[in-house]
Amino acid sequence: MTSNAQEALESAPVQQTTVGAAIRVNGEIVPRSAIAAETQHHPVPKGLAALAWRRAAEALALRTLLLQEARRRGVICEPQEVGPGRRESEEEALIRGLLEEAVAVEPPSPDQVRSEWARGPERFRTAPLWEVSHILCACAPDDTTAADRALSRAVLLNQAVHADPNAFPRLARQESDCGSKTRGGSLGQLRPGDTLPAFEAALRNLKEGEITADPILSPQGYHIIRMDALAEGRVLPFEAVSPKISEALEKAAWASAAKAFGAQLLASAEISAVTSQE
Repeated sequence: MTSNAQEALESAPVQQTTVGAAIRVNGEIVPRSAIAAETQHHPVPKGLAALAWRRAAEALALRTLLLQEARRRGVICEPQEVGPGRRESEEEALIRGLLEEAVAVEPPSPDQVRSEWARGPERFRTAPLWEVSHILCACAPDDTTAADRALSRAVLLNQAVHADPNAFPRLARQESDCGSKTRGGSLGQLRPGDTLPAFEAALRNLKEGEITADPILSPQGYHIIRMDALAEGRVLPFEAVSPKISEALEKAAWASAAKAFGAQLLASAEISAVTSQE
């Protein structure tokens, strides 16, 4: 959300909405049940239920305003397929149609594209190739007892491999809960997208020969990861990446313009908390 949109939200009465309260947006009630359902999409630290409720109310206030504007303009937009077995709802289609109508940006100029590339040509590379080994202490992350046991094991094993890196294959064969244990923990060669997001994020921070400083949690459990070999992707020439840079710049400009459009709707809206007496 842009700073303008955030300021508009913070100045609106919805900012003072308490847990369990509904809101009124230009006279239209957003019920408590809808806000309660929306809170699952706004995780917050334990004990901050009021913050989750407020963020959910803010998100639904903006959604309500977008739908009101779409109907005011008479937008007609048929739902589309947005993924395997997933089709837009009528409201999602209306919001998409509104933004397509109300928000437009010019494609970036060749000079803008080249300027973006020149800020760091090394950012545009072919995919790296990682040769990786790991030791897995398996658990279901939502099973607190099992996760605690797995973490305790992983911490001890992590200390052991850092004290004696040469022991990594032996400990993997003895202790790992992954089938790769028969290969001393070797997973072979991996590229981006081949593994779990948390695992890949750890790989991106490892140099050749390094072992993760702490166990890495994924849906499979806790991993101790070693980067056996690393082949950095090669830097691509400007001509090869300019279409993608142009597309990325245009998408970023469109997103910024869409947020500014939402901020305008918020700034002119009448939003209030609904008291229990109403």
